[in-house]
Amino acid sequence: MPGLETSLVARRCLTFATGLVECLCFAGAVFGWASLVFVLKQEGYFSSLCINATGINSTQVLDCSRQDEQFSLVFTIASFMNNFLTLPNGFLFDRFGTTVARLILKLIHFCLFPSVLPNLLFPALSLLSVGGILFLMTNMQVGNLFGSHRSTIITLYNGAFDSSSALFLVIKLLFESGVSLRASFLFLSACSGIHLLRTFFLLPRNFIPYPLPDHYTYGYESPTDHTDTNSKHKKSFRECLLSRFFAWHLLWLSVMQLRHYLFIGTLNPMLQRLTAGESSLVSQYTNAFAITQLCGVLCAPWNGLIMDRHKGKPRRAGESEQEADLRASVLSLFLTALQCLLFSVCASTPYLPLQYLTFILQVLNRSFLYGGNAAFISVAFPSCHFGKLYGFVMALSAVFSLLQYPCFALVKGALNGDPLYVNIGLTVLTLLAFIHPLSVYLHCRRVSSQQAKSKAISASS
Repeated sequence: MPGLETSLVARRCLTFATGLVECLCFAGAVFGWASLVFVLKQEGYFSSLCINATGINSTQVLDCSRQDEQFSLVFTIASFMNNFLTLPNGFLFDRFGTTVARLILKLIHFCLFPSVLPNLLFPALSLLSVGGILFLMTNMQVGNLFGSHRSTIITLYNGAFDSSSALFLVIKLLFESGVSLRASFLFLSACSGIHLLRTFFLLPRNFIPYPLPDHYTYGYESPTDHTDTNSKHKKSFRECLLSRFFAWHLLWLSVMQLRHYLFIGTLNPMLQRLTAGESSLVSQYTNAFAITQLCGVLCAPWNGLIMDRHKGKPRRAGESEQEADLRASVLSLFLTALQCLLFSVCASTPYLPLQYLTFILQVLNRSFLYGGNAAFISVAFPSCHFGKLYGFVMALSAVFSLLQYPCFALVKGALNGDPLYVNIGLTVLTLLAFIHPLSVYLHCRRVSSQQAKSKAISASS
């Protein structure tokens, strides 16, 4: 049926393309916090916390450290909610499917954007995080439509999620051109109609299964989508949650995520310190940081290609597809940890021009980190548990990421604004991320050795 096949291919390509635009323009906007803070300061948010203080040579200066601390708290809570509420979102997605999850998402976004007022900044940014992660979660399953490129598409969507932080850069540039913050958010709220159309026409009501059945259809033509069942030979959710893979993967994600969150949350005061408070330089480096975030969508697919590089090639004798996927993931996990180490070293160096390199390493590592996180969960565990496991790992890593606020308070207090010792401590902490790729490598080698022994025994008998 050539006509049906052509129609299915066209719909899958349209689903992929529109999902990429959706993640790129809306999902991870909260991580453009550095650009939004610049606008919020211009708008006078929390300006009452700035006080007159005596500076060098008894000159009067405006001390806005408490304002910076309040903004840091907003981002800490928003980033925590972004991860922690992924847990109920994951259960919601696995239990009720795509349509229900996205309808709840659109309700959040429709109510959210017009209400970004000073007294609602905390809940508004938190809800923005929750909605964004639902966008990503419901779109990552699109990778199942393209089996041989599954990990590449999952990582590409995660890269688009990172790059969507540039949305706040656009809002910042519009603000500097005379467009009010409220007008920008009202426009974003009006985009909800487009997302609703995509929900009903280009996504399944339940889930996209993997492996994909022949002539699989979805959307308005398919009243009952295929749902992936938890077969008897698959691990239970409890077994997955208590496995060594999950524990080391959680540590791998948590230590690197903490490093990124602390860097993003303290970027503005760090630039204030390195530029001696020169507003034009702060704006220049803030723009440079936001622009580099756009490159996340270009960096992330390389991680997926690393994980998909064995697809289409003959597997080792006796090796299953999952075992081949796990073996391919070792290099991805190791490179991600190495990138984070280099990023942390650069971020710890108090030299302003070096921060351009820090920005590049940061966006490269973030793209590998979140894309690799989702891709590893998809290959290491049954797909019927993906939403719950993804939610659990993000929620538990969110609890760990709360350490960023006491770190910030320590820098502002006992360390008198000098983050050197905190940065050194975080750099050492990132070394723990190398345990995960080592664990997966040893597991793959052990499985390969067992298969070789079994083959030798079979041959001798």
